[in-house]
This record gives sequence, structure tokens and C-alpha cells, in this order.
Amino acid sequence: MTTNVLELGLDTFGDVTTGADGAPLPHAQVLRDLIDEAVLADQVGVDFIGIGEHHRADFAVSAPEIVLAAIAARTTRIRLGSAVTVLSSDDPIRVFQRFSTIDALSSGRAEVILGRGSFTESFSLFGFALGDYETLFEQKLDLFAALIQHKSVSWEGSIRPPLKDQQVFPPVEHGTLKTWIGVGGSPESVVRAARYNLPLMLAIIGGDPTRFAPYADLSRRAYAQLGQPVQPIGVHSPGYVADTDEQAREQLWPDYRIMRDRIGAERGWPPMRRAEFDQEADHGSLYVGSPETVARKIAATARALGLSRFDMKYSAGGLSHGRMLRCIELYGTRVIPMVREMLA
Repeated sequence: MTTNVLELGLDTFGDVTTGADGAPLPHAQVLRDLIDEAVLADQVGVDFIGIGEHHRADFAVSAPEIVLAAIAARTTRIRLGSAVTVLSSDDPIRVFQRFSTIDALSSGRAEVILGRGSFTESFSLFGFALGDYETLFEQKLDLFAALIQHKSVSWEGSIRPPLKDQQVFPPVEHGTLKTWIGVGGSPESVVRAARYNLPLMLAIIGGDPTRFAPYADLSRRAYAQLGQPVQPIGVHSPGYVADTDEQAREQLWPDYRIMRDRIGAERGWPPMRRAEFDQEADHGSLYVGSPETVARKIAATARALGLSRFDMKYSAGGLSHGRMLRCIELYGTRVIPMVREMLA
């Protein structure tokens, strides 16, 4: 089942792309290109653009809120958010202030997806101990949840001095700041989102997406047991759209493999084989192909998990700006209308 109309978004981490000569582009150029990609997404009807946060050489975005503010100034309707904000190594008050500012600049289009991220570089960079991983996220999320609900906040924990009737500016102009909890698939994280009465964003980056159905069911049960209305469930997964299935796979595979093997070498994974890539495209969580193929796969996942949002990560390593623009165009003009028709 799905809840109301499925929102369809795009995510990017600002992967450092390659130019016509095959060399990596400067980070500054990647950032400027990303703005143009978001503007196109707005023009072709994409519902949401999410910008990831990383602190390493292969991704250009370390300050997504500044990028989102630039996008806000050049767009009119697309919702703007993170993918994800690494709350554990940030200050919840500053995160709230930055996103409430984006919300003001965009006339109410800001969202934030809070998570722990899949990389740990930010901990040492900002002076946090990895051993405090759980405590930092738990307490900072608790403070952030208080910030979005109250005009003034009183809060106490072990990670910072207490707050007493503290006001934080600028306030959100209308309603509350839409805040998601991004999770990789642990039952504890799913229940945590329900405990704070926040929507759940599942990061499904490999394997059959239907294996996450028990987490979606757990989420709905947890909201019900807590006596709260069921919140939306979203999915973030990688993908790429081209004119034909063959073209999409052949264009994505080289850059996807390089990206996957670079990260895999850091984590002890074996090199990716083409058969593994094709298996993910055929039966897993890689949404690659023609508009028809990608639309059918998104619709199937939305039905199986009861989704309110699907965000496709369209950037992949050195995949060129030109190819990403074509992917965005096809996603907005063809994939989204087909998914909506399939789910009607």
C-alpha cells in the first residue's frame, strides 16, 4: 500500500565528476554543476532534492545547507533537504538555525534528514570520539526533537551544558520544520523514529528492497503502540535513467564500479564484478534502466513498503554532469508520471 500521492525525489552527494578529458573536475566546478542539476530538477517536476554531507576528497559537498540556500534562490517549487545531516558530529542548535534559514529563504520548502552517516571522517575532523557514537546521536537527536516542537527549549544531558527556556532564531515561519530520521535498517533506529514521532527514511543501497518490509511494518506498529499517527516512510536508493536499459547500464557501470571499489577497498569488500552489478539492477536496490524499467521498479518498491517518498541517488562517482542532467530530465518528465499512473 502507499499513503496518498508518492513523492519522488533525487539525492546527490556531490560526487566529484570527470570532465571531457577524463580528469576529475575541481570541487568548485562540481558544486556549480550541482546547482544547475537542482534547477533542472525543479523545472521538470521532481518533488525533492537532497544534498548529502561528506568530508572527504571524492565528494564536493561538506556544507549542504549553503548549497541548498543557493538552490533556494534559483528554484520555485522543489523541496530542499539533506541526505543526510550527520547530527552526531554537528551542533543541533546550529543545524536547526541553518535549516530554518533555508526554510525562510525558500518560503517553507526546507526539510532535514538526520542520521549518523556511513562515513566517520567528521568525528575526528570536529573533535568527537568514535567511542561516543551512540551517546552523541541519542542526545543530539533528543535536543533537536525539542527544538522543532517548542518556541523555547529547556534541555539537559551529558554532552553540553543545560538549556533553560532558550529561544532559537530564526523560528520556522509556518508550522514545524519537516524532520526525517535516516536509518540503515536496525530495529532500534526504526523504533527511535516512532518514539520521536518523526518520519522514517530507509537507506536501501543493496539487496532486495522487499527485505525491508518488516522494518516498515515495525515502524507502523511502533507508532500505533505509542498512540501516535503513522508517519511517512521513505526510501533512498541509487539509480540512473537513460533512454534504453542497455544504454543506462553501459553508461553507469564504469563509474559505479570505480566508486564502489574505492569505498570497498577502505572497508575490506572484494572488487565489484559486472554480474553483481547486473544482479542489483535486475533484483536488488539499483534502479537503473529506461524510464519504463525504473518506473516499474520504483512502483513495485512503493507498493511493497507502503512508501510516501522515494529518493533516487542519481550521482555515482565520476559520472559526468551531462549524463546526470539527462538522467534528471528523464526522471522528471517520464519516470515520475509513469510511477504516478502505475500507483493510481
